[in-house]
Amino acid sequence: MRTRVNIFFIIALSVMCLSSCADAKVRQYKVKVVKEYAHDETSYTQGLFFLNGEMIETTGQWGESTLRKVDLPTGKAIKRFDFDRKYFVEGSVELGGDIFILTWKNKVAFVYDAKTMEYKSTWSYPREGWGLTTDGKNLIASDGSSRLYYMDRNFKQQKVVNVTMDGRPVKMLNELEWIDGKIWANVYLTDMILIINPDSGVVEATVDCTGLLPANLKDEYTDVLNGIAYNPETGKTYITGKYWKRLYEITLVEKK
Repeated sequence: MRTRVNIFFIIALSVMCLSSCADAKVRQYKVKVVKEYAHDETSYTQGLFFLNGEMIETTGQWGESTLRKVDLPTGKAIKRFDFDRKYFVEGSVELGGDIFILTWKNKVAFVYDAKTMEYKSTWSYPREGWGLTTDGKNLIASDGSSRLYYMDRNFKQQKVVNVTMDGRPVKMLNELEWIDGKIWANVYLTDMILIINPDSGVVEATVDCTGLLPANLKDEYTDVLNGIAYNPETGKTYITGKYWKRLYEITLVEKK
């Protein structure tokens, strides 16, 4: 797992940033579970998205990193590719017929054919890879900071957007998903999802997922909330976590 240096300091900063949600400018939501599904508890979920109605997942950890096509009803892998143990795989997304996959500290990114899921190429990557999504034109990546990096298909940087809430940067941005013209982002080590304006980087809403996974479904391996997938064919949104036993279809309920 990531080295948690100065972990209490990082958590304190995240909590301080997220506490500003009380400001009326930032809408506050909680999640309502519509349906729950089995999720492979060996999946250290990093990237999650839908491709032609099918769920694609990338999982991390040294020696456990995979690319999977997942059967939604059962959570089982229909197709799976295992990476060499030297790679720690992170976020992933499809763009223009290819699946793009980041790695955490390896300084490389991979490209796979979206139809066949066969390997196509490896690219040099200049920073830590965390989350990855797309607006349909650009690749949009996080690196654990408050920055989102817009890149073309060749990973050439187009622009950088700083994510702020009430004028302050929000760090630890992790897994990303493009939903209805906004960027949803997990905040690592928290139960919070941010809904971000992709042009300004301003956080427009927060989604509190506290208590989503019940205690009776947790064990010593259960890790943090991470993984957001939107199915454009159905308009449904799904979330899960690292080594979670469940994946949830959710809707948002505004807090009063």
